[in-house]
Amino acid sequence: MRNQVTLIGNMGENPSVTNFDNGSKVARFNMATENFVNGKRTAEWHKVFAWGNVAQFIENFGSKGKKIVITGKLVNRTFIGKLGKLQKITEVEVQHVIGL
Repeated sequence: MRNQVTLIGNMGENPSVTNFDNGSKVARFNMATENFVNGKRTAEWHKVFAWGNVAQFIENFGSKGKKIVITGKLVNRTFIGKLGKLQKITEVEVQHVIGL
């Protein structure tokens, strides 16, 4: 797999879970990772989502501040925002998660 991301950090919020009529679900949350810039600690924020069993695990065991390791892939998408403008976003689609 050429498009692969591994992040170690903390969940920045409780997951937002959407359940669909067909039984599938998606969990979305923001995740913070640490960077050091000029000797100072900074946070990088990432938009993250997961489907199916991974979403179920995150729903059951994930919460704001929880330290996790995720692997997945980058996904770029476009959508029409609330003001009618075309917007672009990059997110991480989680394929595996480990709670620390």
